[in-house]
Amino acid sequence: KMSSAPPPPYFWLPKNLQPNDANPEWMNKGDNAWQLTAATLVGLQSVPGLIILYGGAVKKKWAVNSAFMALYAFASVLVCWVCWGYQLSFGNELIPIWGKINVALEQKYLLSPAFTGNFPNATMVFFQFVFAAITLILIAGAVLGRMNFYAWMLFVPLWLTFSYTFGAYTIWSLNGWLSSAGIIDYSGGYVIHLSSGVAGFTAAYWVNFSREIS
Repeated sequence: KMSSAPPPPYFWLPKNLQPNDANPEWMNKGDNAWQLTAATLVGLQSVPGLIILYGGAVKKKWAVNSAFMALYAFASVLVCWVCWGYQLSFGNELIPIWGKINVALEQKYLLSPAFTGNFPNATMVFFQFVFAAITLILIAGAVLGRMNFYAWMLFVPLWLTFSYTFGAYTIWSLNGWLSSAGIIDYSGGYVIHLSSGVAGFTAAYWVNFSREIS
């Protein structure tokens, strides 16, 4: 006796495109592929893009130091991001401007739907990481040749934790204070460019000030 139940909506797809454990029904392959592509392009703006730009913009004796400032920021932000930064920026609410601290490394979490529902959390973690990294690298451009590398090593995780995550959660997280008020940040104008610009000017001022008094 033949079943009268209608076939699943994806029955006509080729076998390699039908949902399975690696390709769940809720995931949109096109959205996921473009999100990963866009994230990779942003990452390339940092490494090698800004590394080459900074290395060629300063005096020869500072070129290697400037390149390593950008490279360190990219690598350091990745570790901080998956260990606590992503959840502070997009996790469960702790206060209206900050999420609860947690890791974004567990398989169950990374393979579950992101808050948009079209791709997994792993994709969103990667996508948001490159924006966090390029924000710190943009700040580096304001202090090239003027900031001690060891001081920069300390500055990167501290600024990411206590400045960037506040802006990201407040404006980009669906539960954020300004997001709930209707604020829309198109293309990172506030979270990335305004915050990095203000931080860059402030850092340059204090670096120069400390040099003058020393």
